[in-house]
Amino acid sequence: MKSFEQLITFLPSKDLQTTTNFYQNVLELPLVRDQGDCKIFRVSPAGLIGFCSRPELPSPAKSIILTLITDEVDEWFEKLVKAGAQVEKPPTYNLKYAIYQAFVFDPNGYRIEIQRFDDPLPG
Repeated sequence: MKSFEQLITFLPSKDLQTTTNFYQNVLELPLVRDQGDCKIFRVSPAGLIGFCSRPELPSPAKSIILTLITDEVDEWFEKLVKAGAQVEKPPTYNLKYAIYQAFVFDPNGYRIEIQRFDDPLPG
C-alpha cells in the first residue's frame, strides 16, 4: 500500500477574508486552492492548512495549536507582532523539549506556535 502524500488540516473560520489576509499576506503562505467558502494554503511541500467559512469555531479556539517550524523564530515573531497578532508568549527556550518557541494568536483565536528544534525532525 502506498503511503500518504500530503496532509491538510481544515479549521473553521468566522471571518474567512481576515483569515485569508493573515495567512496569505502576514505568514506569506501561498494560496493553492480557492474553493469559495474554503481556502487551502501551502505550509511546506507536503503540509497544507485549510480554512472554511463556518458560523462557529471550536470552543475554546485557543485549544488548537498550529505549530510552524523555522530557524527564524525571532524574525517571524517580530513580523507577527508588527502585523498586530496578539502575543501569548514571546520567544523563549523550552528546556524540557529542547525547543525555542513563541506563541501568538491568529484572527480566529487559534494559537500559533513558531518553533525551532535543537535536534531537527527528519525531513
